[in-house]
Amino acid sequence: MSKIIKMVVLTVGLVALLGGTVAAQKFGFIDSEKIQQNYKEWAKAQEQFNTELKAWEDEAGMMERELRQLIDEYEKQRLILSADKKAEREAAIQAKDQALAAYTRDISGPGGRAEKRMSVLVKPLYEKIQAAIEKLAIEENYMFIFNSAGLAYAKQENDITEKVIEILESGE
Repeated sequence: MSKIIKMVVLTVGLVALLGGTVAAQKFGFIDSEKIQQNYKEWAKAQEQFNTELKAWEDEAGMMERELRQLIDEYEKQRLILSADKKAEREAAIQAKDQALAAYTRDISGPGGRAEKRMSVLVKPLYEKIQAAIEKLAIEENYMFIFNSAGLAYAKQENDITEKVIEILESGE
């Protein structure tokens, strides 16, 4: 019986101790999408990426037009071409088609140049955002800062997104 009493007293004591600790802890959350929309360096990186992506798309478009032109010419002349010339033109069309497919995969496929370039552009920005969050957490004594993308509910008073943006824009 005394073991049960000791266990109850210990449990009540732990709950009281932990309850007081949790109540004293400070929590906050950030809206990463809002940070990306309002962080000027992020907009610059996105603009740079879009410029590079357009150049890649223009190159692919040119390759596609060349392929289309080869196909059109072949279709117009197919009936009068010899078997050797048909085979030659078909091989040229196939080679151009394969080159376009390879280029497209190289740019936009998994692990392609577009993905790698975006990673290079945003990695230092993610590091700055993380540093700003850590700075704010230390300065204002936050125990936890969550990303709103994973939250089911949070009081708006705990949103520290604007403070993180301020730190990022101040260059600290």
